[in-house]
Amino acid sequence: MKNNEQIIKSTITTGGFSGSNGAGILKPEQARKFIQQTFDATPLGKEVRHLMRTAKTGEIDKIGIARRILRKKVENTDDGYRADVNTSHIEYSTTAVRLPWEVTEETLRENIEGQNLSKIITDLMTTQLGIDLEDLYLNGDTAVDASDPDHDFLYINDGWVKQLKNGSNVVDESSTAHVTLDTYYNALQAIPNKYNNGRLRWLMSPHRRQNWERYLLNQAITNGGIISDKRVENPVSIPVIEVPALPDDSIILTDPQNLIVVNTYDMKIRSTTEGEKAIMEDKRFYVCHLDFDAIIEELEAAAIITGLKD
Repeated sequence: MKNNEQIIKSTITTGGFSGSNGAGILKPEQARKFIQQTFDATPLGKEVRHLMRTAKTGEIDKIGIARRILRKKVENTDDGYRADVNTSHIEYSTTAVRLPWEVTEETLRENIEGQNLSKIITDLMTTQLGIDLEDLYLNGDTAVDASDPDHDFLYINDGWVKQLKNGSNVVDESSTAHVTLDTYYNALQAIPNKYNNGRLRWLMSPHRRQNWERYLLNQAITNGGIISDKRVENPVSIPVIEVPALPDDSIILTDPQNLIVVNTYDMKIRSTTEGEKAIMEDKRFYVCHLDFDAIIEELEAAAIITGLKD
């Protein structure tokens, strides 16, 4: 599979870093590969569901089957019973974003990496794009206060944390402000049994996971117990995914495939070394344009623990 540097070079008409002025719309397969490599830049991105669409707004169909639909067979009879397929949909509406970056001509001329420099720069850009997008998938909030220093970033779209707080199973721990074993069991009990199917995962920040380990070690020291490494790594025997972008005050429990990112194929990469600014500053400018929406398939199939402090 082509790396992102190769995709960019084959898309920008003048040959990417070697040219003077170029612009290109990625072909669907190129867009898919480019987006996939931004997801691969983060631990959570590799686990969530990715959907590519041609329309900027639309619906995603959900198809399911009800429980306990089996019936006793009686020979030579038709009781008229028929089971139905449950159909519904979730709406998405993508938001356009862009990532600009620049490289000085001096950097290109004098860098010891030589010909490998373009790949290094593109890899850094791809990684940063993946990190920033995951941050938005989780923490985006269109109602964020204008005085917030991150307002220009967070207000782009509503992320999973806000959606979960507004519509999923919320376990508020603000009265205790810290995690205990009961915290995890309360979150698990809040999710209906039909979703407790072995695919659930805890999503938490690295600090939150380390605080859980400290809690267990303190309990062992105080009570003289022995702690299994698996119990530290997997609370309630459910694996943990460390998510650096997730706030320390929250923990999410869900099947990662319940979290969906929708992108469209309308992705562009543009470059130029022309124009007054480029000439005066002796730079090359690049911009990556794309759009996305972060949605949740089943709010009922998720729980979020809030109000944690230590």
